[in-house]
Amino acid sequence: MMDTSILSQLARTFSMISLIAIGGMNAVLPALRHEVVDVLHWMDNEKFMQLFAVTQITPGPNVVIVSLVGWEVAGLPGLLVATFSMLLPACLLAFMVGRIASLVAGTSGFRLAQDALVPVAVGLILAGGLDLAHAAYRGWLTPILIAANVAFILFTKYNPVWALMASALIALGAHYSGVFPLM
Repeated sequence: MMDTSILSQLARTFSMISLIAIGGMNAVLPALRHEVVDVLHWMDNEKFMQLFAVTQITPGPNVVIVSLVGWEVAGLPGLLVATFSMLLPACLLAFMVGRIASLVAGTSGFRLAQDALVPVAVGLILAGGLDLAHAAYRGWLTPILIAANVAFILFTKYNPVWALMASALIALGAHYSGVFPLM
């Protein structure tokens, strides 16, 4: 028998997070990680980062992490509740805002609101990246690999996958040589 309190907690948590998802899933990852790991203690930081890594290698949107967290917490019912709780409020809000926007589009207030949301979204995405980098920290090699990947992305026109593959090989090599712990 499934504990309905866990399902209602999943629904409440993901419904609230979905309403602040300005800028997409990456913008709310710190809030999601904080709730799941620090507040509700559904999993540890390492398990959350493993689920995040899985969402990064799967095709499709990053919101898949919500489904994986729901699955981890309460199986198939948890997956369904978490996914619908994350998607439904945001979809309803987007629909309502879209209807209002079609009425006021072109006004100075609407343009001001649009312009004001851009730095909010960028800030949330940057905070998400910093939070995940902190959560993924495993030792001295982590910031070096992050900096090298950022430099590769900013200063070359090559596909970032090459830098990620090189980082993975370097980390594995350092781990198996005993120089760097992965976990």
